[in-house]
Amino acid sequence: MLLEKLTAASGVSGNEREVRKLIIKELEGFVDDIKVDRMGNLMVTKSCKDSQHHIALVAHMDEVGLIVKGIDNNGLIKFAPIGGLDARILISKVVYIGDNKIPGVIGAKAIHLQKPDERKKALSVKDLYIDIGCSNQSEAEKLVSPGDYITFNSQFVTFGKNRIKAKALDDRAGCGVLIELLKRDLPINVTGVFTVQEEVGLRGAIVAANQLNVDLAIIVEGTTCSDVTDIELHMQVTALDKGTAVSVMDRTSVYNRKWIDAIIETAKENDLPWQFRRSSFGGNDAGMFHLSQEGTQCLSLAVPCRYIHSPVSVLSLDDYNNTIKLIEKFLVKLSKGGLL
Repeated sequence: MLLEKLTAASGVSGNEREVRKLIIKELEGFVDDIKVDRMGNLMVTKSCKDSQHHIALVAHMDEVGLIVKGIDNNGLIKFAPIGGLDARILISKVVYIGDNKIPGVIGAKAIHLQKPDERKKALSVKDLYIDIGCSNQSEAEKLVSPGDYITFNSQFVTFGKNRIKAKALDDRAGCGVLIELLKRDLPINVTGVFTVQEEVGLRGAIVAANQLNVDLAIIVEGTTCSDVTDIELHMQVTALDKGTAVSVMDRTSVYNRKWIDAIIETAKENDLPWQFRRSSFGGNDAGMFHLSQEGTQCLSLAVPCRYIHSPVSVLSLDDYNNTIKLIEKFLVKLSKGGLL
């Protein structure tokens, strides 16, 4: 399965090459042009001779993760987070370090050794370390070095009612949607943009957006889903199995109502499920596409994912597949004219 390959790849912000290489391999023969810019963004073009319009489909390749800061005398690895991670979810997680994927376990002082006041406080990153099975610093230095990237060892699993569990669904779900679409015959000129370093400030999008002059950029994300126990409805943001999430606004963008209404109309016309993304926190690459050139119109669509920015995320394959269908139908609608 494509999503299994995408989520298995390591791609912490600033180190997306493994993901980029996989996407290029998947799309060779399906697109007209493949380009990697100096920042590391991947841009692929699929032309349609019958269309005068040009759409960008955008998803980011990077994932949240960790990076090696140093090695102590006992051979334990100190690290820093890359992207938005909650230190409380890190303890006891299994990780891979560096290109050689050295296995390790995130540890902390055992609870029976903690003082009473320590037990009352949540662990922070500075309280944690990674054990790679070495007994001293020199032994560990043969395997890892400061600056090595660290990814979570989290296996892809299908379970329950058409669910999948994996790491990095934010935003390998979006990457998967783009790949599936770019393999199809599309009725409009499309550039697929796979950006880098979204999780650390939309940095890749700043560069990519200013290389393109498109009529509309459709950003495809994996977004927060909190449809779980004791969360009030308005705080759930999205729900699994309710379809593609449509954003009205977020931390970096306020979206044009014309495009919001058009995508909802498309969903209704084709009997496809959709939902509003009921939150304005967070942001995505639209924040930079909005500001590029003379201003680029944007639409933000997302696949709901539980537990994003953690070693384990969960999505509904129904939501994923329906997002592919919705965007394909929307591109057909755009190709017929009257909107662009």
